[in-house]
Amino acid sequence: MDAIHPLTLKRLGIDTYKEPILYLHCENTICQSEGFEAQTQVRVECGDQWIIATLNIIHSNLLKTSEASLSEYAWELLQAEEGEMLSLSHPKTLESLSFIHSKIYGHELDAEALDSIIQDAYLGYLSNIQIAAFLTACAGGRLNLGEITALTESMINAGDRLHWPQELVVDKHSIGGLPGNRTTLILVPIVAAFGLTIPKTSSRAITSPSGTADTMEVFTSVNLTTEAMKRVVEKEGGCVVWGGSVALSPVDDILIRVERGLDLDSEGQMVASVLSKKIAAGSNHVLIDIPLGPTAKVRSLEMANCLKHYLEEVGARLDIKVKVMISNGEQPVGRGIGPVLEAIDVMAVLQNDPKAPQDLRDRALSIAGELIEFSPKVKAGEGKRIAERILTSGEAWKKFQAICEAQGGLKFPKKAEHVKAILAQTSGKIISIDNRRLARVAKFAGAPHSKAAGVELLASLNTRVEKDQLLFNIYSESISQLNYAAGYVETHPDIISIEEQE
Repeated sequence: MDAIHPLTLKRLGIDTYKEPILYLHCENTICQSEGFEAQTQVRVECGDQWIIATLNIIHSNLLKTSEASLSEYAWELLQAEEGEMLSLSHPKTLESLSFIHSKIYGHELDAEALDSIIQDAYLGYLSNIQIAAFLTACAGGRLNLGEITALTESMINAGDRLHWPQELVVDKHSIGGLPGNRTTLILVPIVAAFGLTIPKTSSRAITSPSGTADTMEVFTSVNLTTEAMKRVVEKEGGCVVWGGSVALSPVDDILIRVERGLDLDSEGQMVASVLSKKIAAGSNHVLIDIPLGPTAKVRSLEMANCLKHYLEEVGARLDIKVKVMISNGEQPVGRGIGPVLEAIDVMAVLQNDPKAPQDLRDRALSIAGELIEFSPKVKAGEGKRIAERILTSGEAWKKFQAICEAQGGLKFPKKAEHVKAILAQTSGKIISIDNRRLARVAKFAGAPHSKAAGVELLASLNTRVEKDQLLFNIYSESISQLNYAAGYVETHPDIISIEEQE
């Protein structure tokens, strides 16, 4: 279709994450002549590049009627420069929309249909509303094994895929919802020191106080290119890098953004999300940890077993070995919640500090042991003992330092300046800890954008506390954020529930 209506590009610097947006002035004659309204899908062309973007209308002097602007993601897709000429036109009808409609009415989708939807989502042709319709139609168990397998393959094919010379390449993933739990930074150097290849790509926080990549970034750079990541793994046997910098199953980030806005827990989408990232990273043996608890992401044994079945079956169909462990998710793991505080926990474990959180140490050793047992040289039941030997000998700390140096140099964490102590209001036994609300306290304190902000948890389930005993500390780099987080705690005294005892 011929492009029409040239406009001059002006950069406004608007971040919409992974959503391509076009901005026009409300009095732009194109809107009247072409029938463009807010939320209309528009084909945007610049030079030899084009995208489909969602139109937003501006009712101010940010833009002239002869100008147009784009969201930062759209600038990136178009590879455009400020001052260039932009042309707009009506997009052709997308075949993927008919497949989305078909799924809405309960029909099974084949591999070709799912590939069409995923490719159009990846290229930015589908709006958030259209993606939301697809995700909603797939939720509630409405994807069968064949569809989940095809969806996973489509997500892999939408980005880069790494290949390693080693026959055995391992990886680990936690379904999440558990504050702290930063086992990855401990087990990667253990497994790499043992001699296995573990190219770990990790996420940043979206709704949590820290992602694995955020915590690793306290120590070193995580924004590595694919080639830089390969060099680190070739040299040290493992890495911990941000997945967004290496374009492995990048459409997953787009789907997750919309899915979290809908607050959906679609098991089929979750399986495709996890496995597409692992397979794209070149792994062929994967351990999945599913924390189970009343305030974790997975809250019922039925859901955990359903995920376990799908993960193992889809993995087998895609020729990778997937092992699933269901773990206790009733309370946070470690003491720190927030990048720096989690990093302090990790360093304490790696350095064999006797004051290190033992729950984090034990959990990391258990997972590392399972990964080590993927090796044909290791008998079942021996992995954890081997992992503990590597940790206690100092080999894991040495390997972690080497990985950090290879990724850009090692830095050391430092706590935030401002701190607020939260004390027990009564004596008794701790009967519950609300993972979600405790994570929210850390976010209100500034995490993860403020890396030193967060919560230091000093209490655990089923232990007795006395009145005015310290339960947790809130850390912040801002007095106002510290007060905001403390105010939230005051209005939610049951974040840590204490049963009074005589």
